[in-house]
Amino acid sequence: MIFMLSQNPTCNTSPSLCHQYRFQVGDRVETYNHCKGIVVRVDADESGIFIVLRLDTLYGEFAYDPYDLKRIQ
Repeated sequence: MIFMLSQNPTCNTSPSLCHQYRFQVGDRVETYNHCKGIVVRVDADESGIFIVLRLDTLYGEFAYDPYDLKRIQ
């Protein structure tokens, strides 16, 4: 099950803007609402780039806008 969650849905994601938000499979990240998880896939569709996570506390995979995530140690 995949859900598209975005803190700022009006934000236009382009490859040039996303350059500073590069994520790779295996990166540990924290969402804008402080959920932690691991990147399982970086994908794109007609709306732009999105990051698929497997969160530590919830079952399933969830898609996020790159601007809603930050990389953690």
